[in-house]
Amino acid sequence: MAPTHQQMVYQKDEKVLCFHHELLYEAKVLDSKPSDPNDKKSPLHYRVHYKGWKNTWDDWVPPERLRRFTEENIELASQLKREMEALRRPTPKLPPHPNKKSGKGSGSTGGDYNSARASEERHSSVQAPSGPRGQKRGRDFEIEKEEAFHTRPSVRIPVPDHLKALLVDDWENVTKNLQLVPLPSKTPVNDILQTYLEEEKTKRTEGSAEYELLEEVIQGLREYFEKCLGRILLYRFEREQFFEIRAQLDNRRKEFMGKTIGDIYGTEHLCRLFVSLPELIAQTNMDPQSVNKLRDEITKLTSWVAKRSNKYLSTPYENASQEYIEKARGV
Repeated sequence: MAPTHQQMVYQKDEKVLCFHHELLYEAKVLDSKPSDPNDKKSPLHYRVHYKGWKNTWDDWVPPERLRRFTEENIELASQLKREMEALRRPTPKLPPHPNKKSGKGSGSTGGDYNSARASEERHSSVQAPSGPRGQKRGRDFEIEKEEAFHTRPSVRIPVPDHLKALLVDDWENVTKNLQLVPLPSKTPVNDILQTYLEEEKTKRTEGSAEYELLEEVIQGLREYFEKCLGRILLYRFEREQFFEIRAQLDNRRKEFMGKTIGDIYGTEHLCRLFVSLPELIAQTNMDPQSVNKLRDEITKLTSWVAKRSNKYLSTPYENASQEYIEKARGV
């Protein structure tokens, strides 16, 4: 088992990779200090300088945002960069509403099941390595310049560092350890969103603008999840599992009757949607005021999920069979 991030200690002047929003950037450790000034035994925070950026961007960060500067983590940085670039491309046309005739079965899942390129853009490094493991990928790992950062869409949804760390573990489990999230999930996305909705409703006045906005946001997230899961929320290694789930939904097996993708997939994939939302929202025509309201609502939700991660992210990943691995790799 890999060491926990809290156990990792970084030295002054050490070259590292540091999360800034959704991407990893090359940085250098400048200093360290206890996170709690009154407790010298509290976890250390580190002051970092991002390579190629002005000193004004120097920042104190918790260890969860840092990664060792290794070939494996450089590959992770490249992977995240490619995913972000893929999300900036025009979004493929959404599939017809499931109630409309499409000639492909009535299905009630609302997902993009018939696309042979489901989530193609997310995972070019998931296949079996085609070259030496130590081969450098410098062309992929190019540090984003400060000027380029400012030209990116300005939609920012803060994701708790704890969830970011869990997402990195999720990436490693699937793409490196060849493991899968057990499905159907014991805590499916629709249940999580409904639980949050019911809890949050009690804090608002029924019929108020805030009350109606909450309902709209949760319904929108359900729809986004259904339509994005097959396109950008799966790693290539997970496709065979997705196709198996699709077949069971299409065949209306008893245990899947009346269910949708949001009733099958759980928190791991919902968290992947969270980090994809900024780019998805940036492609809409929402006015700045609406974007700000939406960001505030989603920020509350991500914090709520992070506080309950032990409950919603407690199921161990399962090892894929050799037969599955061969299918996933096209052997």
